[in-house]
Amino acid sequence: MDLIIRNAVLAQQSELRRADIGIANGSIVAIESSLRAEGEERDAEHCLLVPGLIETHIHLDKTCILDRCTIREGTVAEAVRETAAAKCNFTADDVYTRAKQTVERCVSHGTMRMRTHVELDPGIGFIGFEAIQQLARDYAWALDLEICVFPQEGLTNYPGTEELLIEGLRRGARTIGAAPYFDTDPPAQIDRIFAIAREFDVDIDMHLDLAETLDHMQIEYVCRKTEEYGWGGRVAVGHVTQLSLLPPDRFNAIAGQLANAGVAVTVLPSTDLHLMGRRQDRAIPRGVVPLEPLRAAGVTCSISTNNVLNPFTPYGDGSLIRMANLYANVCHVSRGDHLAGCLDMVTHDAAKLMRLRDYGIKVGVPADLVCIDARSPTEAIATLAQPLWGLKRGRPSFSRTRPVLHRPV
Repeated sequence: MDLIIRNAVLAQQSELRRADIGIANGSIVAIESSLRAEGEERDAEHCLLVPGLIETHIHLDKTCILDRCTIREGTVAEAVRETAAAKCNFTADDVYTRAKQTVERCVSHGTMRMRTHVELDPGIGFIGFEAIQQLARDYAWALDLEICVFPQEGLTNYPGTEELLIEGLRRGARTIGAAPYFDTDPPAQIDRIFAIAREFDVDIDMHLDLAETLDHMQIEYVCRKTEEYGWGGRVAVGHVTQLSLLPPDRFNAIAGQLANAGVAVTVLPSTDLHLMGRRQDRAIPRGVVPLEPLRAAGVTCSISTNNVLNPFTPYGDGSLIRMANLYANVCHVSRGDHLAGCLDMVTHDAAKLMRLRDYGIKVGVPADLVCIDARSPTEAIATLAQPLWGLKRGRPSFSRTRPVLHRPV
């Protein structure tokens, strides 16, 4: 064997077990309590071993632009305006350099799969798209990067955008997105996105219902379109902050619709906390959807980063464990199994959302593994435990040393 990991703690079927893992040719070939084999060894020191973390929703093309933007209102509309103005000066080299910074942060925190949304419109053309495609090739040793093309500034009201989205799919994008709340005709945008997705047989990942009132919600319409097109399991919606404002009876009814239609939900805690509640001066709504009731109803859910260091989110370090912990704080997650579920939503559940079939800790899949400085999933989220090292297809991709306390002699 090329490598044997000794003394790893695995979480399987809500139970913890100690195991050794054998790796050969970049794949897991054995998982046993006491593996008898020869090869280079690495001691996990009874720490938690998980499959590579997954970013289901991030924006690499517009990351790290705070120095070019002004935040006065902290609203969604302002973020779009400021970013649109900054986009006018984007170059491929500029996008690549900024995105590289964020990718390296994400990799150093254990992310090994990623879906990034990339804006296409006549203003930016393929500048961001081509830069991110090059980045995906250059960082394939550490990260599997999937592109989702989407119209941030509108579709039906922005001539030429639809043609660019279609060309992006022809150039290799595997997912198409949407942002209907910035279209003059939101249902028409949703209709076109579903039609394009069917034509090109791609998944859909929408920005949806990002608002702080209950006006003009589109989530139920998306559920109906998903069922109409038979696209269950292939549609995800991000943000949906309006869901967090609903009374329990309607929330539960929509949870059932999401589960029945096969529409997944991604919560983006940092962005939603920053953007929502700007109209209130007291009792400010958090805008972060509680996912435990959705998961209990059978909805696939994930937690992700969204934006980093731009007007949509003026902070971020690429840590999904930090994002899961932030969600847990905001949504009053305290039960041990629910805290463990937060880790699921950046690993196994995120993999289900992205329809990854070669994922997990099992024989035959790529050896994409992260060793976390914790003894259980609950502890990992509760303590913001640091990833210590990772393997991408059996090869080291990052490492981090534990802090050392220097006691007086």
